[in-house]
This record gives sequence, C-alpha cells and structure tokens, in this order.
Amino acid sequence: MSLSRIVLSSGRSVELTEIRMSSTYAGFLEGYPCKPVNDMRTRGLRHEAGKAFPSTPTHLVPPRLDYPDGTAGAFGPVEVLPAVACVGLFRSTTVDPALDPVLHRSALAVVRFQSALDIPSGEDTDPALRDLRWDDLARDYEL
Repeated sequence: MSLSRIVLSSGRSVELTEIRMSSTYAGFLEGYPCKPVNDMRTRGLRHEAGKAFPSTPTHLVPPRLDYPDGTAGAFGPVEVLPAVACVGLFRSTTVDPALDPVLHRSALAVVRFQSALDIPSGEDTDPALRDLRWDDLARDYEL
C-alpha cells in the first residue's frame, strides 16, 4: 500500500511507500547552520538512505537554502536548510520497457528537505521533487 501518489513532470506516476522524517538540525549543539554543517547533514542522510535501501539508488533533491543575515562566521555565512529532513522510498512501473511489468517494478530512494511535516502528494508536491528524472535515476527490480 502506498502512502501517496505523485505524478512527475514527465507524466510518470510514482508511489511513496516509505518515509522517514527528522528535524534537520536535531542535536545541533554548537556553531551555526552553514555550508560545512549542511554538507555533513546531507552526506549523513544519503548514507542513511543507502543503508536503509541498499539495492536502491539514492538521489538528493537539491534543497532551497535560506540566508537570514549577511554576517559570516568562521565557517562562512549562515545557511539554513528547511526544518524537516526526509528519506523516502518511491516505486513505479519498470524503466526498461523490455521487462515484464507484472514481474518487475522500479525504485528510487530520495533524500530531500521540506519546511513542514507534510507527506508529498498530488499537485501540491514541491516542483523539485516532481521534476525527478526517474528513467535516469531509478533501478528496476524483480518482484
């Protein structure tokens, strides 16, 4: 059973079958949000997605960044990611048209950031997520 269904810009329908959400800066004790901190967070999420879904390719949707003030600290300017970090597993029909669609599906683990605890669904889905190049990124698997 899927949690939601999204129609990508390409017209392909994909189903969100699993999602893990966490606070982007949970446990952040020192310093300030900046590029090095954000790079560590995105690398960690990609690693988490790879461990959770080892046979599925992982894609990071480039996040929208906020630069709330003009001052820079020792690690550069303040750079804030959206509040919610997400790792989602999406599934769809096969990428390879030669495969039997009854016996095969395709999958992609997606790492992304969003501002609220919403499940991406329908027309309200972030355009960056809807623009996924599924046929280039996803991998077919046998049921």
